[in-house]
Amino acid sequence: MSSVELNHANLLSSDSQRTQYPYVTGTSVVALKYKDGILMASDMGGSYGSTLRYKSVERIKPIGKHSLLGASGEISDFQELMRTLDELVLYDNMWDDGNSLGPKEVHNYLTRVMYNRRNKFNPLWNSLVLGGVKNGQKYLGTVSMIGVHFEDNHVATGFGNHLARPILREEWHENLSFEDGVKILEKCMRVLLYRDRSAINKLQIAKITDEGVTISQPYSLKTFWGFSAFLNPTAGAEGSW
Repeated sequence: MSSVELNHANLLSSDSQRTQYPYVTGTSVVALKYKDGILMASDMGGSYGSTLRYKSVERIKPIGKHSLLGASGEISDFQELMRTLDELVLYDNMWDDGNSLGPKEVHNYLTRVMYNRRNKFNPLWNSLVLGGVKNGQKYLGTVSMIGVHFEDNHVATGFGNHLARPILREEWHENLSFEDGVKILEKCMRVLLYRDRSAINKLQIAKITDEGVTISQPYSLKTFWGFSAFLNPTAGAEGSW
């Protein structure tokens, strides 16, 4: 095997290794529609394996004029996606035709990118939430690391898909005010903090309306750890010590 072929084989091998073993990951993103737009929440933890190594990772970013993107999973893959999307938005702006990419177009683009990488057996290790408002139309969707995608009135990734969605199904309605929407998201994030080992009590909530994007400063939730189930979590478990 020539040196060129050997280098190529090594590159393919390293791609495979990076794909199979994500390093620094973020946990759940939760989002919902409210009467004026979209609300999205995530914490700011970055886990190095099972160690909560980073405490100030921003996982919600604006995309162009009309969209907001949140990501779970590998942080470096999210950064690569952001680089790709920045190029896409810049290219769109260079046409200078008065039009701009809306959330539906960005969501469709992300779906094709994720599915394309999946077909190369080198997926981007992320679950994404894309929300936005354009011309008064609210849009909220999600796409997985293998390109599975859908739209809904509320979505969640990671552990949130199991623990936050029941809360959202029960409490969400079309005419949610901003304040009520934030309360629901905080309730979801509090439940995730209690139950998800990768979650931390430092979060951001972002909103997007026709007026633009606002991302809150990081803040923490009030919590209570005196529940009896927390004092002895293995009580009653079969085979517990």
